[in-house]
Amino acid sequence: MPRTVFCKKYQTEMEGLDKPPYPGPKGQDIYDNVSAQAWQEWQAHQTMLINEKQLNMMDAESRKYLQEEMGKFLAGEDYDQAEGYVPPSE
Repeated sequence: MPRTVFCKKYQTEMEGLDKPPYPGPKGQDIYDNVSAQAWQEWQAHQTMLINEKQLNMMDAESRKYLQEEMGKFLAGEDYDQAEGYVPPSE
């Protein structure tokens, strides 16, 4: 049976992650308080932000920006979107 967590994004009990996604306290907090679904959604959104905003992950400011947006996204707050992004039609 998969482990469950009270997801801070969706405010309900959901399936949790298999392991912390980061080392240290931040990874443990995500592991304890974020559902696997919310984490997958963040990863997809993060990829879109990196691509659409042409972020350089070697740049400390770009990494700081993504960390801030991750916090907002996972907390269920308003977070940055890629301007002009149109999802591909199926």
